[in-house]
Amino acid sequence: MIDAINPPLCEIASVQPGFPFRGSIQEVARGSVLAVQMKDVAPDLGVDWRGVLRTELPGRRAPDWLLRGDVLFVSRGTRFYAVCLDEPPGPAVCSPHFFLLRVKPRAGVLPAFLAWQINQPPVQRQLRQAAEGSNQLSIRRPVLEALSLRVPHLADQQRIVALAELARQERQTLHQLIRNRERELEVLAEKLALAHISPA
Repeated sequence: MIDAINPPLCEIASVQPGFPFRGSIQEVARGSVLAVQMKDVAPDLGVDWRGVLRTELPGRRAPDWLLRGDVLFVSRGTRFYAVCLDEPPGPAVCSPHFFLLRVKPRAGVLPAFLAWQINQPPVQRQLRQAAEGSNQLSIRRPVLEALSLRVPHLADQQRIVALAELARQERQTLHQLIRNRERELEVLAEKLALAHISPA
């Protein structure tokens, strides 16, 4: 049994909406800002910075620049999940489809652990029960702030994060093996097809 406290999310992290772009985000080839959108994020991979659109920010509002250790929460769509950021390769913001979670100083919580726990079944059940909307489901900020979490000691958090990372690497390795086998079979199928149509 792991000893843990039971705080709501708002006690351990601030919750801010993404940058308020109006309409679609306009690409600017040599833009000074990276704009993370839902297409750039996956639960197992985090943010794929290679495909993130460059733009310029409208207006004079000072944005919440993304930082290493920030957690992006996907708040709309068919699946709600969180990813913990590595170091952004330049000034970056996230779109309004995300909430930006930033662990509070002295909260005693690892950002990677927070993202991991949000993605686990107990918290996912809370999110599904609280989701609203007819055409598109979404999670409102007060709902996210009220999420009930279980926060163990830092040493236990570190062990859990390490196990989660090992599992992620194992999944990637297995997926790569499967893709390699499928390519081998495709090559065999092509060879069979060519042999069939070749003249005797």
